[in-house]
Amino acid sequence: MNREQNLKRLREETVDICIIGAGASGAGAALDAALRGYRVALIDRGDISGETSSRSTKLIHGGVRYLEQAIKKFDLAQLKQVRHGLAERRTVLRNAPHLAHPLPLLTPVFSAIEGLYITIGLTLYDLIAGQDSLPKGRWLNKAQALLKMPSLTPRMHSAVLYYDGQLNDARYALALAHSADEAGASVANYVAITGFERHNGRIETAMARDELTGETFSIRARLFLNCTGPYADAIRLMANPELEQRIRPSKGVHIVLPRETLQSDCAMLIPKTDDGRVVFAIPFGDKVFVGTTDDDYTDLNREPVLEPQEITYLLDTLRPYLAKTPDKADVQAGFGGIRPLIVSSRADTKTLLRDHEVEYDAKSNLVSLLGGKWTTYRLMAQDVIDRAGELLGKSASSTTENHYLVGGEQYRFEDWQKLQSQYGLPADVCQHLMKTYGNRAERVAKLTQEGPHFAQKLTDSLPFLNAEVMYQVREEMAVRPRDVLARRWRLELSDWQLSASLTPKVVELMATELGWTDTVCGEQIASYQSLLASFAYQAGLSNRQEKLARA
Repeated sequence: MNREQNLKRLREETVDICIIGAGASGAGAALDAALRGYRVALIDRGDISGETSSRSTKLIHGGVRYLEQAIKKFDLAQLKQVRHGLAERRTVLRNAPHLAHPLPLLTPVFSAIEGLYITIGLTLYDLIAGQDSLPKGRWLNKAQALLKMPSLTPRMHSAVLYYDGQLNDARYALALAHSADEAGASVANYVAITGFERHNGRIETAMARDELTGETFSIRARLFLNCTGPYADAIRLMANPELEQRIRPSKGVHIVLPRETLQSDCAMLIPKTDDGRVVFAIPFGDKVFVGTTDDDYTDLNREPVLEPQEITYLLDTLRPYLAKTPDKADVQAGFGGIRPLIVSSRADTKTLLRDHEVEYDAKSNLVSLLGGKWTTYRLMAQDVIDRAGELLGKSASSTTENHYLVGGEQYRFEDWQKLQSQYGLPADVCQHLMKTYGNRAERVAKLTQEGPHFAQKLTDSLPFLNAEVMYQVREEMAVRPRDVLARRWRLELSDWQLSASLTPKVVELMATELGWTDTVCGEQIASYQSLLASFAYQAGLSNRQEKLARA
């Protein structure tokens, strides 16, 4: 993806569909539309998947909680959502096998009756999923459960094992955007919409601002598509101030603990908390993510961050299920996201449906994709582009169900051995490259031949190469250090301190590609390190804050 070339196209061309928001749904819609032959633009005021889509629980699932509610309340809408989620789970896993894979989950129970209840529910879950590649769940006795996860409390009776999917959410969204770019879409990050120009009340031109340079320009499109998730109301009201707000934002946070917390490759599902939520503890790399919370959130101008009471809540939720519970000093980082829940008559965000809706405002000619969740991004994109085709009078069928994303086609993890043999890189580096870039891993490996410096690791404790920063700038549109450390790598999520200490090296590498002066480099380093320190301060993690200050 070449940002400058795409910006030039945005200024000069008139597109069929301009998609605002490059998260899962926006990037998915851009790929769907481009594959159907539409002229497409995809823009985001920040980085690709810079908001909600990079801060999920990293699960691809039908929704165990939704299934329970569907059965208890005879709610067919919830059951339909579970069925759609499980059908799409198969597609998400297939189309980017380097970024998504099956994940075993354990649910500890404290009585035979509880175990039977959950086993029946998860058996139904498997039946709805039908025939797919995921193993079927089963009820484990106490000894079997402890073999799977030795850290579980000895007070449990047994555990139920089932399978869902796990994905690297930010890189999956990036692969969608990259695939859309290669299918002909003009993709550009850090492009904000500041207003619309109308003809007979209908929007035909968007005023845009390059957030990196401050330059303003116009984007012309036959149809504008709003895929901004929790921020959708701002675009809707910009297009038509008479519209009512439709989104009720909900904040969810995760804490990050050492991998030893679970001592397992399995995740844990805590099926019910005191306030009726579901919480997961999930291994991700060398860490464990625990979350999520679910609370109303109103300040959309402020990035959602981890706060002290949320740490306490999640640690307290984890405590009954482990033999030894981590304490606050073990929390190494955390992250928050905002769910785009659709307004309804339901009383609180824990019971709001996360299904999606395609809204068309005839007065402004704006189409908005509202609600939804990661697992069903492709179905959401298909629905909204179907509607766009009707409005454009140029319908075509979706082909995304069986379309491999960038890096996914003919992917074989075992090919890391060929990389090692051909380029002489360490095994852990080659395995990391395959899991991160899929069949594009060799393109990164080739960059190591440009000089010895490129073949060096960024730090001895990680398999990250200097060459990767070059690749991410040249091919993946990384333009700020946070783009690299938070999203193309996932280091910010798991370790604030290490991210801060590596920032100068990352900036130095980016500067050679982007032509930054020493002054710009200093500003980039200071800005990002200050942001990381603020996360620790707002979370009340004084031990992390002190170490970040020293970094």
